[in-house]
Amino acid sequence: MTEVDSFSAPRTATIRDAMATINASGMQMLLLVDEGGRFQRTVTDGDLRRLLLAGSEMGDSLERLPDLKSVTAPEEVTRKAALALMDANEINHLPLIDGEGRVVRVLNRRDIGAPILLSTPHMGEAELYFVEEAFRTNWIAPLGPNVDAFENEIAALVGSKHAAAVSSGTAAIHLAVRMLGVKPGDRVFCSTLTFAASANPIVYEGGEPVFIDSEPDSWNMSPRALEQAFDAAKAEGWLPKAVIVVNLYGQSADMDPILEICNRHGVPVIEDAAESLGARYKGKASGVFGLMGVYSFNGNKIITTSGGGMLVSDDEALIQQARFLATQARDPAPHYQHSQIGFNYRMSNILAGVGRGQLQVLEQRVEARRAVYDAYREGLADIPGLAFQPEPEWSYSNRWLSALTLDPEVAGSTASEVIRRLADEMIECRPVWKPMHLQPVFSHCRHFAHGNEPVSDRIFDQGLCMPSGSNMSPEEIARIIDAMRGALKAR
Repeated sequence: MTEVDSFSAPRTATIRDAMATINASGMQMLLLVDEGGRFQRTVTDGDLRRLLLAGSEMGDSLERLPDLKSVTAPEEVTRKAALALMDANEINHLPLIDGEGRVVRVLNRRDIGAPILLSTPHMGEAELYFVEEAFRTNWIAPLGPNVDAFENEIAALVGSKHAAAVSSGTAAIHLAVRMLGVKPGDRVFCSTLTFAASANPIVYEGGEPVFIDSEPDSWNMSPRALEQAFDAAKAEGWLPKAVIVVNLYGQSADMDPILEICNRHGVPVIEDAAESLGARYKGKASGVFGLMGVYSFNGNKIITTSGGGMLVSDDEALIQQARFLATQARDPAPHYQHSQIGFNYRMSNILAGVGRGQLQVLEQRVEARRAVYDAYREGLADIPGLAFQPEPEWSYSNRWLSALTLDPEVAGSTASEVIRRLADEMIECRPVWKPMHLQPVFSHCRHFAHGNEPVSDRIFDQGLCMPSGSNMSPEEIARIIDAMRGALKAR
């Protein structure tokens, strides 16, 4: 390659010529090759100085250089392995050698790049203003003007009448479950393809989750499976206390049929929109269809407060009760008095300030993540056996994570193999959520499938999540696509 030829030299080259080559290339080294172009060793300006100190002249050739086994790697070396070689040998350049012993490329430490993570926080400028305001006014503890404003701004954004800012999305779900009166022995229907935080609060209150499968059109709760679960419950003489519907990876579930089923049976819906702030269902904000909705502002979410959540509802009494429970259920008395058990779940004024700043760029963050998803779809469109999480016509996903499935019989690789290969290229991919009905801690719980075979099981077996950060550069996205194609041997 011309690039390699520009800083290669034979042993017949003079020291002067070698120094000129090093200076011109900017590589701080040159490649010593034999007459056939096969690699012999690297040469640095330090090597040349040692020759001169030993009595050589500038016009002398490089014949006096001793043989040296330089550190090299095969041309197919992974970024992770290359970096490990560089670190172990304290070098910044690594020649990559083909099967005939020729250098095809020299990998520079800076070319390896930083690891690309799944979903990193993307901070702007407005956050600092609100945080500094909290410091200036000494509103550091939980509650304060930022908390009140953040609640109002979220409610206005999504079209809900009321909101309560809390310490996490999990806390918001727990408060919702508590307020709906879940007690030991009660059952709650819950999406199975989700993170454990959707189901754990049921158990906090002594209830028992009953898991509902996904449908293939959105990967979210299957109305068909939900109907079967209600039919089974009625036949056995009971009904669930609530239904927790999860909007997976930033995409709303098909809420109309789910609400029709739940309303017919008089069972309230908690909408777990932890991942879907900024998404829409039939033009309406995700998270406001149930009796209560939940958002998360964890560090990896579409916007973040580093840790935090929000409970929304049109029912003012529920939100007032949530705030009461979240501040240790302190009674309105002149002394500390408690008539029921509460929780330390309220959001701090500082973190709410971060959230207010983040909220100003929510639309841009959604657009950026959707652009990442679109780039993956275009760059990987020709790979057989690869299918992205679908977006039905009624959905506008925030694409919090770009998720896909790989059919191993068609693609020639499993999702777990691809995840390992991309990890070798310092790219973080993750499996999709392991369905709750497959989790050891919930193995005793019932599960209702969409059809003969659970849809969520297949998605878990074949699914993976790609890096989806709104702050990724075009170069990083291209690097991920190239690595993905390499992992699947697509050309």
